[in-house]
Amino acid sequence: MRYLCLIYNSADRDGTLTRAEGHQLVAAHFRFDEELRADGTMIHADALQPPETATVLRVRDNQLQATDGPYAETKEHLAGFYVIEAPDDEAAKEIAARIPSVCFGAVEVRPVRLLTLPE
Repeated sequence: MRYLCLIYNSADRDGTLTRAEGHQLVAAHFRFDEELRADGTMIHADALQPPETATVLRVRDNQLQATDGPYAETKEHLAGFYVIEAPDDEAAKEIAARIPSVCFGAVEVRPVRLLTLPE
């Protein structure tokens, strides 16, 4: 059985780490990832681009509505996900707009962020 672990950050804390603290955090994630890989626990892990890079899509009365940011109505909750490969944001939005659940809820499209450390 697989599980998705969603990591939520507080907006109050975003951008408050120093560069060194940010590097320490990324290094700690890399060490943790390696531990999980070594014992066969981790299947895949990635960080996400900032929330302002997301787009929320809805289809109502056969009309696609797109809203910048992840700010779906508070009554909504995360109900599932797809991991897709797309050449750019527009192609990703086109694919996501065809997900059947977009007619009943919302689909958030957010680029995956690659973490690196300076050498």
